Amino acid sequence: MDSPKLAGAATLMATQAPPAQRVAVLLPVALDATYDYKLGPGIEAPPGSFVLVPFGRQERLGVVWDGPTEGSGEVAESKLKAIAEVLDVPPLPAISMRFVEWVAKYTLGQKGMVLRLMMGASAAFETAPQRFGVRLVGEPPHRVTPGRQRVIDIARDGLIRGKSALAMEAGVSPAVVDGLVQAGTLVQVELPAKSYPLPDPVASQPKFNGSQEAAVHQLRAAVDASNFSVSLLDGVTGSGKTEVYFEAVARALAKGNQVLVLLPEIALTSQFVDRFKERFGVPPIEWHSGIGQTERGRIWRAVSTGEARIVVGARSALYLPYPDLGLIVVDEEHDGAFKQEDRVTYQGRDMAVVRASLGGIPVVLASATPSLETQVNARTGRYRHLMLESRFSGQALPTVGAIDLKVDKPEQGKWLSPTLVREVTENLSRGEQSLLFLNRRGYAPLTLCRACGHRFQCPQCDAWLVEHRFKGRLTCHHCGFHTPIPEKCPKCHAEHSLIACGPGVERISEEVKALWPEARTTILSSDLVPSVADLREVIDTITRGETDIIIGTQIVAKGHNFPQLTLVGIVDGDLGLSVSGDPRASERTFQLLHQVTGRAGRHLKAGRGYVQTHLPEHPVMQAIVSGDREAFLDYEIGARQAAGYPPFGRLVSLIVSAKDKRVAEEYARKVALAAPPAQRIMVLGPAEAPIAVVRGRYRHRILLKAPKEVDVQSYLRAWLDALPTIKGGDLRLQVDIDPYNFL
Repeated sequence: MDSPKLAGAATLMATQAPPAQRVAVLLPVALDATYDYKLGPGIEAPPGSFVLVPFGRQERLGVVWDGPTEGSGEVAESKLKAIAEVLDVPPLPAISMRFVEWVAKYTLGQKGMVLRLMMGASAAFETAPQRFGVRLVGEPPHRVTPGRQRVIDIARDGLIRGKSALAMEAGVSPAVVDGLVQAGTLVQVELPAKSYPLPDPVASQPKFNGSQEAAVHQLRAAVDASNFSVSLLDGVTGSGKTEVYFEAVARALAKGNQVLVLLPEIALTSQFVDRFKERFGVPPIEWHSGIGQTERGRIWRAVSTGEARIVVGARSALYLPYPDLGLIVVDEEHDGAFKQEDRVTYQGRDMAVVRASLGGIPVVLASATPSLETQVNARTGRYRHLMLESRFSGQALPTVGAIDLKVDKPEQGKWLSPTLVREVTENLSRGEQSLLFLNRRGYAPLTLCRACGHRFQCPQCDAWLVEHRFKGRLTCHHCGFHTPIPEKCPKCHAEHSLIACGPGVERISEEVKALWPEARTTILSSDLVPSVADLREVIDTITRGETDIIIGTQIVAKGHNFPQLTLVGIVDGDLGLSVSGDPRASERTFQLLHQVTGRAGRHLKAGRGYVQTHLPEHPVMQAIVSGDREAFLDYEIGARQAAGYPPFGRLVSLIVSAKDKRVAEEYARKVALAAPPAQRIMVLGPAEAPIAVVRGRYRHRILLKAPKEVDVQSYLRAWLDALPTIKGGDLRLQVDIDPYNFL
């Protein structure tokens, strides 16, 4: 027989609650480790759940991670804090968690900061606000003004509309709508939750030519295979690449999968949205910086539940929580806008390939000028290579000529050569559009005083202030600092002594108006259009033929289709070649010039392009004029291979910055000295960055160069572990794997 003492102990043990469940939570902060929390009785939080947890003196939103990571399990059970709340939000898919870990490991970023990319829609984690509209229910009031009558006439269809939408449609103020609500003519009702219409894969049946049909067949087969593959859709400008990859999109949608299309400048692509709607019957769901927070929250939730079947977005759309992604398309895959350089540094195109690999799905890379990395992968058979060698319209590619500025010189103080002026004049006489391209915003890149030579420099950066005459200010394009254009020199106080040096698009516009005062001109530059909607309207105006001469920056190279454009003039073809120390300078210049000249003659009339240059013998200029892309690629691939540059080698940039020049310089030397010895790895520097000061911070750069097969991430981890600890202050060290910016 058990003693009473032992029996009591047994009863106590039986009635004690089981130990609390320990879960690891990753927070969207600059940390790599998870933190352990406990779940209260009856609370479930499976991996991927979004939870509110105490963190320091506040509560933070985090994600329950599926398994222990660094830092997990170190806190005693008795000291664990409890999860405050499990949010009613669809959980983060397991594949998204694997993607977080992969990106963090490759970029040497913190997992918390990559997770932050996936939580970039704060409204998704908040209670959705109620939405109200109005509809017609009663008789008109005794006193009906013309404005009230317009509102009533519109509302007679019985539809529910938002107050502001109804007021805008009727051309009245919201107060008029409120008055009709008070009179009982309109009633306020709750609007249903916004839904996203499903695209119809067979809404239209486009016709294709021979090479297009062959590409469509292979892309459909890639989607049907339901495994990882990479296809390069390589087609000349105007060859119908978009319509071809739309068939892969249609096949994925027909299988019930989600689709992601990445574009470098989603905010500018009204033509893309129109083409999508024509093919699939509904507009796509857009994701870019111009989307408001409330709508971002709706889209995030719609993606996470699978309601959103297709997203067309900028690079950040890659981090939305797709539970059933079946295809990724990266359009204009060569574009530098896919490179992210803040916080987590990554190449969007490359991470799209990684995401497709993790999910076992196909990815399509499309471009008229594929990146050298993609070209090499296609040449070596790693990527499927699909070629579209002719324009869908049947029109030939534009003829391109070089204008040697050493011989065919513009008038003094002017920037357009006699040959280019003559060509534009002839184009105007035929009623055709011309484009003058200069990849430089503003009026002039430098302003100085002719009396004392003073140059206007940014007080926060090692860069000249750019004159924006239309806005009446001097602006730094690196930090955003701006100041009004002064009436006299701040150094010698001379009046009317300031002169602009060099041209920007505003100065070219001034010259154009002097040469052709009757011509309708449009400047297409991101800094001159206040919103996405305004920019799209400008593009639509050009498309409708309501302008004669377009003066544009690189925005015009982003896949736009201007039917009446037949002449393109490059004002300064050498501009991109002057970037010091950039191994991609020639490639970028070729891509940009080819894309811009390719805007000409895409429809019924032949196109012409002219490139003003001081270097007509340069391989880039020779390739643009001859149209021999393969010869340029052979030359550039050979040069990169000989130098050990990407894609045949690895580069890593380490930037040390501080507000104190001496502190930055000394720590940069310590970083370089701490580099572990390695026979096949070169560590170059430290040296002042070409732009040595940005936003008041002094910058020193170290460059790591290694063969392609070297595991630079492991080397860097050992290097960073050996560095002296940064204690307080504002000292920063940024590591950029595969850098694209060498300034």
